[in-house]
Amino acid sequence: MITVGFGGGCHWCTEAVFSNIPEAFDVMQVWIRSTGEHCSLSEAVLLKCELGNLEKLIHIHLKTHSSTNEHQFRKKYRSAVYFSNPDHEILIQKSINNFGVDVITKVLPMNGFELNEEKYLNYYKKNKGNQFCETYIESKLKRIASHTKS
Repeated sequence: MITVGFGGGCHWCTEAVFSNIPEAFDVMQVWIRSTGEHCSLSEAVLLKCELGNLEKLIHIHLKTHSSTNEHQFRKKYRSAVYFSNPDHEILIQKSINNFGVDVITKVLPMNGFELNEEKYLNYYKKNKGNQFCETYIESKLKRIASHTKS
């Protein structure tokens, strides 16, 4: 098992997506930081997976957030895949390159994280019927449904 972080959209959405994928384990909603210009905390999830499932998870991540364009909230919603083991950096970059679309998603070293507040954890499971979940999360789950069947 490896540990990897995914950031790009709100962590309520990202947590819901990866919590519904059988290849992702121990999904945690976190604020994550990297190094250098990316040292500020940004919304993300941290999870464990088998190394062989990493490319599939990366492609799901790229499909479920705005991975192709910059916007004014990129500091809070940094589009990134965070590695905890430097040996995985090249594999992550190759997976992103194999996506077939130019993305802005960065491959960054993980340099710490903080668990989100308890009241927000498992947001989708606790709030399935609310307008936010129906508008934003449900559409992401539908988008990945066919991808996760393979």
